[in-house]
Amino acid sequence: AFDTLYTVLETLTRMAAPLLPLVAEEIWKGLTGGRSVHLEDWPDASEFPSDPGLVSAMDRVREIASHGLALRKAQKLRVRLPLARLTVVSADPSALEPFADILADELNVRAVDLEPLRESSLAEYGIERRLTVNARALGPRLGKDVQRVIQAAKAGGWETSGDVVIVDGTALEAGEYDLVLATADPDAAVAFLGDGGFVVLDTAVTPELEAEGLARDVIRAVQQARKDAGLDVSDRITLTVVGDPAAVEAIETHRDLIAGETLATTLAAKTGENGATAVGAGSAVTIELERTT
Repeated sequence: AFDTLYTVLETLTRMAAPLLPLVAEEIWKGLTGGRSVHLEDWPDASEFPSDPGLVSAMDRVREIASHGLALRKAQKLRVRLPLARLTVVSADPSALEPFADILADELNVRAVDLEPLRESSLAEYGIERRLTVNARALGPRLGKDVQRVIQAAKAGGWETSGDVVIVDGTALEAGEYDLVLATADPDAAVAFLGDGGFVVLDTAVTPELEAEGLARDVIRAVQQARKDAGLDVSDRITLTVVGDPAAVEAIETHRDLIAGETLATTLAAKTGENGATAVGAGSAVTIELERTT
């Protein structure tokens, strides 16, 4: 990441030098320790590696992550709450395999399953194709008969033959219809991808997952308390957290995680009420910390 950032900034300052001579000079000299950016050669695009396949794969990863986060939001599942699984059904799952860990980390899921897109995949996940007739486009061609086609499409009286859609014996042309995927269950956590595939988020929250999510909320609260106390990011602390029984149990279960993330040399969890900081779903804690010498 540092190497990429350095390369981008160094190249950008050489490009910007004629337009921002002083700013570019200051940044470039700070990066390189060289004499002057204005003595350097103009960047040559051929010197930089090109990997269109990687760019395309990362675009797909970003699309999947965006849909996954949207599903979390729709289901009111906070990002710090871990979930069991994300299933990605795609036309080319092998291209996503190198990025499965990135998706798992970005969406906070324990596992990412990559499956090939098959015709049977739709029925397996309760997904169906729905046809909508564009009456404005089809009407001028069929006249009053367009109503028959619309009713037949709503009733499911249509089929596909290659790239042609046939409704009650009438072949539709491009632009006269929309063929989309939809879930039979409107509450299902399913989102559709641009390549015809889809993602399915497992929204079942077990007590184990809820406890880990609560522990991660405590970590966020402690990090904010560190910041409010003016501590340096490397300062070690002694930490005491007072909360309700659910919070204390979660802290004890994930003691090592909390201590490691917050740089706590000692961690005490005590049961109490009237916590000052809300965490998780309905819990609150009071945080006491002190920098160690």
